[in-house]
Amino acid sequence: MAKRSRDTPDVTEIPLRELRAITSAILGRVEAGERIVVTVDRRPVAPLVPLERRRSWVPAGEVWDRVQAAAADVGLAAELDRLIPDRVAAL
Repeated sequence: MAKRSRDTPDVTEIPLRELRAITSAILGRVEAGERIVVTVDRRPVAPLVPLERRRSWVPAGEVWDRVQAAAADVGLAAELDRLIPDRVAAL
């Protein structure tokens, strides 16, 4: 049965046998932010931790800041100017 780790109270330990039985539910808990350690014969063997979520887009201002910081060539700046619309309505 899943239980809190003695060594790390913010981590739940779960035996492999239980993980096999309720994999979907356990992955849902991890996705929600819980950290879980899989155990075999009461020995911790693998962590299950949520992945960092990446943004699906980067604001235009941040793109320009990165281009300027990297001293990108003039051609790239011109191409980005053509590709990035000035208004949200243009998206």
